[in-house]
Amino acid sequence: MEDKSRAGLGRQPLQNSRQLARWRRHRAEGSRLARLWGDQIPTGQQLDFRLAVVGLALAIALMGVGARLAYLQHHQGPTLKQRAEAQQRAQLRPFLPRRSIVDRHSLARQQAELLAVDRPVYTLWAHPRLFGKRTPQEIATALAPLLRRPVEELTQQLSATHSVRLERWLAPEVAERIQALYLDGLELVSERQRVYPQKEMAAEVVGYVDLDHRGQAGVEYSQQALLERRVQPVTVPRDGYGQLLAAEVPEGLLQSGETVLQLTLDMRLQRAARAALKTQLERFRALRGTVIVLQPQTGEILALVSEPTYDPNRYFEYDPALFRNWAVTDLYEPGSTFKPINIAIGLDAGAFTAEERVYDPGQIWIGRWPIQNHDYRQRGAHGWISVAEILRLSSNVGMVHLMQKLDPRQYYHALLRLGFNERSGVDLPFEPPSRLKPLRQFLTVPVERATVAFGQGIALTPLQLATLHCIIANGGLKVRPHVVRGLVEKDTDTLVWAPPQLTPVRVLSEEATLAVRIQMRDVVDFGTGQLAKIEGYEIGGKTGTAQKVGPQGGYLPGKRITSFVAYFPALRPQYVILAVIDEPKGEDAFGSTTAAPVARSVIQEIIALEGIRPNSP
Repeated sequence: MEDKSRAGLGRQPLQNSRQLARWRRHRAEGSRLARLWGDQIPTGQQLDFRLAVVGLALAIALMGVGARLAYLQHHQGPTLKQRAEAQQRAQLRPFLPRRSIVDRHSLARQQAELLAVDRPVYTLWAHPRLFGKRTPQEIATALAPLLRRPVEELTQQLSATHSVRLERWLAPEVAERIQALYLDGLELVSERQRVYPQKEMAAEVVGYVDLDHRGQAGVEYSQQALLERRVQPVTVPRDGYGQLLAAEVPEGLLQSGETVLQLTLDMRLQRAARAALKTQLERFRALRGTVIVLQPQTGEILALVSEPTYDPNRYFEYDPALFRNWAVTDLYEPGSTFKPINIAIGLDAGAFTAEERVYDPGQIWIGRWPIQNHDYRQRGAHGWISVAEILRLSSNVGMVHLMQKLDPRQYYHALLRLGFNERSGVDLPFEPPSRLKPLRQFLTVPVERATVAFGQGIALTPLQLATLHCIIANGGLKVRPHVVRGLVEKDTDTLVWAPPQLTPVRVLSEEATLAVRIQMRDVVDFGTGQLAKIEGYEIGGKTGTAQKVGPQGGYLPGKRITSFVAYFPALRPQYVILAVIDEPKGEDAFGSTTAAPVARSVIQEIIALEGIRPNSP
């Protein structure tokens, strides 16, 4: 035991010596490092400097962060807010088709006729690279009966290396049958198409829309804002996956008011007028014609027909000149249909009375210009004739003598008061103002006043002339012609919006206009308008046959414009009908033979539709 303890004690100094040696080595290494780095050990000043640099860097960093925060808050705040809202919320704007257009009759009782409507259609595209294992001929064979096209033609199209449009304006039922084929490489793109069920029957009034669904003529153009329905977008929140929260969609968002644009047109009169006009145009091989039917108390346009016309469903196949409704856009000299207007002006001014008589030699000279009656070569002088006989015989010379009794300045201002040098204000596009010679020329050149007396030397559109006759028909009130009745609810016929109506302005006296209406009744009963006569009914009217003015001025030899204006009933008119035939051919082509029968046919249709009984057997 003693030996072992000694051995243990003997090893203890050895271990201490090893630790001592290790300590000495570490000390020597520390002394060596101290000698190597002793010059780099920072002093107190150096430590203060380094702390200051670090503090400054941190301060600059904090200032940069603050400046960035301020920039984001004040300058980019609105933009970032919009981005956040775009991620968290979405705007819904429901698709609404273009408003339908109907005529004047009741929608609730299903009497109204549809003039224009939007319908869903599809365009079929083919992408040959996606056909897979099927050949173009196999796909063509499947599509041919649905598209009603030859297999060979479709195969040629489907053999292309690029995408091709196979068909446009496919009906929904055809599109469903194509989808049911489950053919790869075919794509159906949804579109909307404007359809005009009446085709050309009301094209000059309704107009058409182009491929971008923008109106280009008629009401489609002038009432674009009313027809293109707009709904304010609604904001709906999204969930965390970006999906809309259906529970937050406002109730009734996709239910739009069933309102349609209702016109004043009566399609029954529209058809009757077009049929009668086409008959006369063919008979006299005329260039074109128009028929206008107005309600004189309101200015409502019940019918407005122009021939030739076009089918708005296929407008691209027609001459663009047909898209202009010349009854609204083209000026012409009205001729003798303007004589009742002049007589009403003279009677209203007190320049002469309804019993006035003037001498008609058949031909007179105004300066170096000869003026004669249309029947001067056959009849010569008419002699002393009354105001009623001037209208009945359509005497140009009698009208000149009659209007010479009126002060020229007063005459001129009366024409301005009736609306010359202005537009009528109709809600159809592209109407020009009527034209009257300048005041100085009218006062200083006697032949100017003389030609205006029988309806030449002035220019207006057929619609403007019909509107002037409404003044005589309704007792002297100036009204605005219009074709838009307003927006109505489909199920109740409730008028929810109507265009602002101008208050009728009195421009002629009731006494003067009544006298003219009586005289116009005599024109149909005993004068040049007898071809418009219907036994048992009182009709007022006036014929017109005017020389046609060329594009560069001056009258075109052998070319004329014939017309007839009618009031029905004669003394208390509810209808004003104007028929105009441009360039009829033949020796018997006058207003009495070409246009009066058209007005007669329209009046017969009115009698049948309204069940109007005759005044006498």
